[in-house]
Amino acid sequence: MLKKAKKERLIWLDIMITLLTLEVMAYFYYGARAVASAGLCVGVSFAAELISLRLMGRRFTADDLTCISDALIISLMLPVSIDHRITAYAGIFAVVVAKNVFGGRRNIIFSPAAAAYVFVLTSWSREALMFPEPHTRLGIMEKPDVLLHSASHAFNITGRLNYTDFEILMGNFSGPAGSASVLLLVISAVMLIFRGDISAGAFLGSVIGTGLTAYLSPVGYSRIDSLGYSVVTNMVLFASVYIIADKRIAPQRDLFAFFYGFIIAVTAYILTLTAAKENPIIAAAVLFTPAALALRSLERKIDTELEAEKRREAEKVSGETEAEAGKGVAESHE
Repeated sequence: MLKKAKKERLIWLDIMITLLTLEVMAYFYYGARAVASAGLCVGVSFAAELISLRLMGRRFTADDLTCISDALIISLMLPVSIDHRITAYAGIFAVVVAKNVFGGRRNIIFSPAAAAYVFVLTSWSREALMFPEPHTRLGIMEKPDVLLHSASHAFNITGRLNYTDFEILMGNFSGPAGSASVLLLVISAVMLIFRGDISAGAFLGSVIGTGLTAYLSPVGYSRIDSLGYSVVTNMVLFASVYIIADKRIAPQRDLFAFFYGFIIAVTAYILTLTAAKENPIIAAAVLFTPAALALRSLERKIDTELEAEKRREAEKVSGETEAEAGKGVAESHE
């Protein structure tokens, strides 16, 4: 149990390091308001965790610090310009409603950050989908004069992105600051997979599912552009790393996890293709929570059956050994 707890804390630390690098990029593009928004979400989420655990009669431990990474994920999905009160509401919803109401950290059903984003999107749709232009430096309480639709919105409507490959790679386009930097997200994914912090199967399933469906049923005129742009827009890459591949939710076996991520990606792409919805992969991840639970239940049954099979094999070998030993004793007496 101690080793398991320690590993969970190390996973949290690795994820935090990658999230903080994305936060640095958000500060580079948008200034102090990006840091203030993240700090507010973290502070409110931490306080909500402490209070709700106290009300539930539980002790706060280092493993409960995952509320901080969930809060950073939320802030990186939201516009830097969004009202600070909405950011605070999102942090409270993630901790209290999406996590602790269902039993807390030991009984995670769906990603608290994903559920909080869906909550914000359904309650404050316009505020959640309008963004300042990159390099608009904002003070802590300052709001931009002009807000733009995201690059994802433009791609969903027109099938094109009016940005250079370098701008796309560096995240220099309108949208959530944390989900825009393709280069940092790829580096983060490689690091977290290499260290075993996220589900490689779920991540690959999500990315391959998006790319394959985008190639077969392209948005716009070019299959190659559709494939590439579909992966880097609508928060697909960000969600694949921090929500779909979250080991607290994704199936443990890579094959099961791959199909879990693949189904989410295909569903999200269909919503993009048919309704031009922005960031549907977040909602799809929440929608397919029952699938993740069913697959994890199936995994437990398989593990139980394998353990029972091993015990039967061990008992059989033991019985044969005892029989041979008994036979040898009988022969020696003769």
